[in-house]
Amino acid sequence: MKLLLDTHIWIWALESPEKLDRQVRRHLASARNELYLSPVSIWEAHHLVRGKRVRIKASFPEWLDSVLARVPLQEAPFNFSVAAEAARIDLPQGDPGDVFLAATASVFDLTLVTADRQLIRCASLKTMANG
Repeated sequence: MKLLLDTHIWIWALESPEKLDRQVRRHLASARNELYLSPVSIWEAHHLVRGKRVRIKASFPEWLDSVLARVPLQEAPFNFSVAAEAARIDLPQGDPGDVFLAATASVFDLTLVTADRQLIRCASLKTMANG
């Protein structure tokens, strides 16, 4: 299965794995699955750290280099197709990060791993719910 990690799932897997339910942990650990991360998640993580909503022990660039080296992830690129798809996605709370992640999952036929109920309820999106 090809899994796109929502920003919070990526951060939880790295910093607070106890927040992930057993099914999600099993899928993330399985060598049969391909794990993807959007550059949008890196941007969101940076803003979470700057706003002190997420705490890390190093500077953001050092933390990012460390986690990208430690965990094998494939890049789900932010490209013209994703931007065009984002214009078609209508979420009740149009958080740009959520819209771009949903568009990325749609364009690249990925299953979005998330705990975000609005994304889970999105009928056109393949999701794996955490919790």
